[in-house]
Amino acid sequence: MMISMPSTDHSLHALAHSRRHVLATLLSGMATGAQADASAEPGECVAPSKPGGGFGLTCGLAADAIQAVRPGRTPLPTRFLPGGIGAVAFDQVATGRLGGPGTLVAFSSGSLLNIAQGRFGPHPVNAVRFIATLGTDYGVIAVHRDARYQNLAQVTAALQRDSARVVFGAGGTIGSQDWIKAAQLVRAAGQDHKKMRFVAFEGGGEALKALKGGHLDIFTGDAAEAMQAAAQGLPLRFLAVLAPERLQGTLAGLPTAREQGVDLVWPTVRGLYMAATAPEAAMRAWTSAFEAAMAAPGYVALCSRFGLYPFALTGAALDGFVQRSLQDYRRMAQDLGLRTWPR
Repeated sequence: MMISMPSTDHSLHALAHSRRHVLATLLSGMATGAQADASAEPGECVAPSKPGGGFGLTCGLAADAIQAVRPGRTPLPTRFLPGGIGAVAFDQVATGRLGGPGTLVAFSSGSLLNIAQGRFGPHPVNAVRFIATLGTDYGVIAVHRDARYQNLAQVTAALQRDSARVVFGAGGTIGSQDWIKAAQLVRAAGQDHKKMRFVAFEGGGEALKALKGGHLDIFTGDAAEAMQAAAQGLPLRFLAVLAPERLQGTLAGLPTAREQGVDLVWPTVRGLYMAATAPEAAMRAWTSAFEAAMAAPGYVALCSRFGLYPFALTGAALDGFVQRSLQDYRRMAQDLGLRTWPR
């Protein structure tokens, strides 16, 4: 079974040939006076989940990236605002309760999936302004280090015997990207995804804690958050990464799901948005600052520190990516029997 996802390949190749800007030119060329560089002013990055998940990683990467090109600026702190895996933050931005020239909010492909299903409320996608994608992550299938599963084939066999005895868990509820990863795995085993057992958590960090405590069998989150947890001592065994081919770096030895007979690929793009009502000058300033940061020679290594792979989009290219992703996610949701929005 082939699971189609919004492709990042074209943009990743384009990234290698784009933006050879001189950082000093970019930064010094920003407007002054009423259009001063808002990215140099105090601000915050809102991670719409509890700590320990991918949104926190996104804000951490954003803060370090800006600090690298603006070493004298006030550090960009992370504020956690859990609720609906991004729904509360999106609603507050869309209704004007959250926003301003210094407020950035982390989003992911999962956020776009939720918007496509109307899970972020009756707000149009243009209630926010997407500023930049900072990198891409990939889904992962992981278990406790002492679990009986040694590879993905054993998980598939267990699902075929009795899918109701296998307990999945991750961040998000029915229809979330982590739920869809589990649903696609169940379907690949020839079973009904609507009958699977899935425990929802407010972010990947909470799900990983439950896995450690033995309350879950299989974690279907993202590689970066799982690798961060493993580095902090969580006893994990990684069964598969949901990438089109083997990754480089710390996950180089991890087989893909495709290698193990399950054609499941799930990229998770991570980035930032602002309120659509934020001043235009602030949006341009933040966009230019992140363009400068992502063009810097050390950005690839910085992404790697957060378990991500460079994937840089801003402006019209980013807006086009968002619209294509929403269309793809609506089709996927319909195939799985989920609602879509607008109806």
